[in-house]
Amino acid sequence: MNEALPTASWPRRMLALAVDWAVCWLVVLPFVDPQAGGPEGFVVLGVYIVESAFFTWLLAGSFGKIVTGLRVVPDDGRLRPHRLWKMVVRQVLVALVVPPLVFRADGRGLHDVFAGTATVDVATFRGLVAAQAR
Repeated sequence: MNEALPTASWPRRMLALAVDWAVCWLVVLPFVDPQAGGPEGFVVLGVYIVESAFFTWLLAGSFGKIVTGLRVVPDDGRLRPHRLWKMVVRQVLVALVVPPLVFRADGRGLHDVFAGTATVDVATFRGLVAAQAR
């Protein structure tokens, strides 16, 4: 890992997660009865995993990360496409809650360590893009 690669703050990541969860809930709401007390939470969780994995694979960040100015990049700082299956497993690990709570000194949770990724702010991301273009 490139030690100079600064990771985003945890409060900002939690804000991105809250935005993702709210959007996924709004997507699911027309199709389920929130008063039923059934599996709606699991439907929202499934939509969250699909949304965040797909957008991270395609755009380097889930909807919430993009809105809050975060991106997910390879942990070595060299920009290249993510593997979709790794992004799906990464998001399943996030959904399990424990991996993001267990993190290394460099600020990466176990989900990032598994996927070989780091969550950075958009300024760092732009710097990586500019460095790679040279």
